[in-house]
Amino acid sequence: MIDITLQNFESELINGSMQQPMLLDIWAPWCGPCRTLGPMLEQLEIAYAGRFKLAKVNADEVPEISNQLSQMFGVRSIPFCVMFVDGQPVDGFVGAVPEAQIREFLDKHVPAGEVLEAQEEVAAAEDLMAEGDLEAALARLQNALDADPANETARFDYVKALLELGLLADAKTAFEPVAAKAVDTITPHARFAALGAWLAAAERAAAGLNSSELQAAVATNKRDFDARFALAQGLFARQSYTEAMDELLEIIMRDKAWNNGLARKTYVAILELMSRPAPKVAAAEAKGTLELAGQAAVVPRDPLLDQYRRKLSMALN
Repeated sequence: MIDITLQNFESELINGSMQQPMLLDIWAPWCGPCRTLGPMLEQLEIAYAGRFKLAKVNADEVPEISNQLSQMFGVRSIPFCVMFVDGQPVDGFVGAVPEAQIREFLDKHVPAGEVLEAQEEVAAAEDLMAEGDLEAALARLQNALDADPANETARFDYVKALLELGLLADAKTAFEPVAAKAVDTITPHARFAALGAWLAAAERAAAGLNSSELQAAVATNKRDFDARFALAQGLFARQSYTEAMDELLEIIMRDKAWNNGLARKTYVAILELMSRPAPKVAAAEAKGTLELAGQAAVVPRDPLLDQYRRKLSMALN
């Protein structure tokens, strides 16, 4: 449990809610129901074992926060509790309501135990991947998927790690539950579509590609797009990303629509695989003022990715 002030409102509550749901209890020393509700909320924070974090604000000491939230929700009394998720106040309740009702409220907004377990395993796996220990990361990611098969980050990282280790058959099996999302014609999942393109390249390479013959075919006929695309797939499969994009760009510049835009789609897939996902929230300094939204996170620029994005844009224009 943490006490909220104007100084730590953004860093502790807004930014904190980007990592886990935060329940803000607005109370005052003179409020009788507050003295009943407060201990109950503290016990529930322990019972929920990290699935949400409790924060408290004294309405007498920090009226700026309590007044703004009261106006937002149309509430004029305390105790008043507000749930913050992903940097925003999303729901609330008023009064010292029974524990069963509070649990029902919490269960609408906090992750289930298995979801939280999966998130923790993914975080540990990503640290291991950053250190280059893919095999240890795989074990963590398998634990995450066992706990929560719907965790998309775990699924993406797991398939990606398998492909990086050259375990094509295992990667295909792990990818199967989300394969439909990769080819959805209305709302395709960009990261899963990228994995699908990588799997296609890996399968093509595993079936056998003669790079020397393909290079000779391209040298003879610059518009032999089948040979050039096969050459790009071989490069893609062995993670020679920029070289693969160079070959794909040659196709795009000569025929943007070739094979239903396959060269462009594969190029975009490689960019997606090379891109780091955006962090949930940027670090913020305490300002001493009330803001009900976290700062937008900014991914550090990658000059190489920027260069290849510009190349694609120029080729498509």
